Amino acid sequence: METPQPKFCQSCGMPLMKDEDFGTNADGSVNPDYCRYCYQNGKFLQDCTMEEMIEHCSQFVDEVNKQMPKPLTREEYKEMMRGYFPQLKRWRE
Repeated sequence: METPQPKFCQSCGMPLMKDEDFGTNADGSVNPDYCRYCYQNGKFLQDCTMEEMIEHCSQFVDEVNKQMPKPLTREEYKEMMRGYFPQLKRWRE
């Protein structure tokens, strides 16, 4: 049997591994698309542009580097996100 692919927050790209990682809808139910840091009670917690979100997420590069074979600089991580974020539901044109 195949292992299910991990889901990722469609706003910040964070892996959604455990139930408590997920955001919530206005009725308190789990929102399958967004993490709890981006979306709670049916609303985004940050009113920001994609570039502002990338800047915010870049501060977590040390956490990301724990999963990487070769550590990224903050600038390399930002470039990677600039390629990835336009594919996420929140930022799609």
